[in-house]
Amino acid sequence: MENRIRAEVQAVVGVDLGDRSSQICRLDRESGAILEEKRLSTTSASFQRYFAKSSPCLVVMEIGTHTAWVRRLLESYGHQVIAANPSKVQAIGSSQQKTDKRDAQLLAQLGRVDPKLLSPVHLRSPEAQQALAVVRAREGLVKVRTLLINQVRGAVKSSGFRLPGCSSKSFARGASAALPQELKASLGPLLEVIADLSERIRGFDRDLEAWAQRFPVTQRLRQIKGVGVLTALVFVLTLDDPHRFAHSRSVGAYLGLVPASRSSGKSSPQLPITKQGDRLLRRLLVQGAHYILGPFGQDSDLRSFGLELCQRGGKSGKKRAVVAVARKLAVLLHRLWISGEDYEPHRRPAVEIAA
Repeated sequence: MENRIRAEVQAVVGVDLGDRSSQICRLDRESGAILEEKRLSTTSASFQRYFAKSSPCLVVMEIGTHTAWVRRLLESYGHQVIAANPSKVQAIGSSQQKTDKRDAQLLAQLGRVDPKLLSPVHLRSPEAQQALAVVRAREGLVKVRTLLINQVRGAVKSSGFRLPGCSSKSFARGASAALPQELKASLGPLLEVIADLSERIRGFDRDLEAWAQRFPVTQRLRQIKGVGVLTALVFVLTLDDPHRFAHSRSVGAYLGLVPASRSSGKSSPQLPITKQGDRLLRRLLVQGAHYILGPFGQDSDLRSFGLELCQRGGKSGKKRAVVAVARKLAVLLHRLWISGEDYEPHRRPAVEIAA
């Protein structure tokens, strides 16, 4: 990548993207001298005016809200774009003299020296972004519904009553029949909102099924019991291109499901998982792991592996087993995607499982 950049571009531009305005720093590729510093409005028209007349250059920016559309715009004018991972570029976030101008300069300097220092982030395709917008909207409604359900249950308990157990989908109907008379005036409107949210969530569920049809690989991933349309679709949309990973096991680290490491000398403490990557997908994989290890989980190598860890894991064995199964589930999903094979619950020899 570095050779291609050096052969084609004459300048490196650092862009500190802001919500209203953005700072530009243009460096000469060979000497590193600052050619121009400028402030632009963070609008399509402003970026068009500046970059349309510019010769091809390498543009470096941090990942953020505006990164996707800015990247598409700049690439349409022949520029190369790198989206830096802000969690890896500590020199920007931890600087004691942090300004927009300094940040733009540092991004340009790092991009000129070695783009690998920026830990470039893969930016999803427009289609994947559209589908993820549906997923995020659904998640927002689910969170609001959960908050309202907890509020209703708490209010009923504080009055000395208790609502019957029921799923979130049927809560409004079940709670309405069991709601104490003196609380109907205050909590009745909340139940109506919850019912409306449930209906809208069902609409999003139909949309997710439609989106899954546009990504046929999700059908293969759903062969694993515990992986539904939401998990399969979010997995495909988040990774976007499975060939970005040379090895399937790298997916576990990409999603933050591997232990952090901080060894120095003879010290190598045990640390929790890194929790890097997409939070929603990591949560869905953990939920899938709970199902696989639960009473309704299908008998499989994955389940056997997790149950073995539970038995020998000690006090926190179940938690470690869930994380380990979630990590293996991510690796398995990627392997099925890459290989095109159907899922086989049992592939390990019986002797190996019993050992």
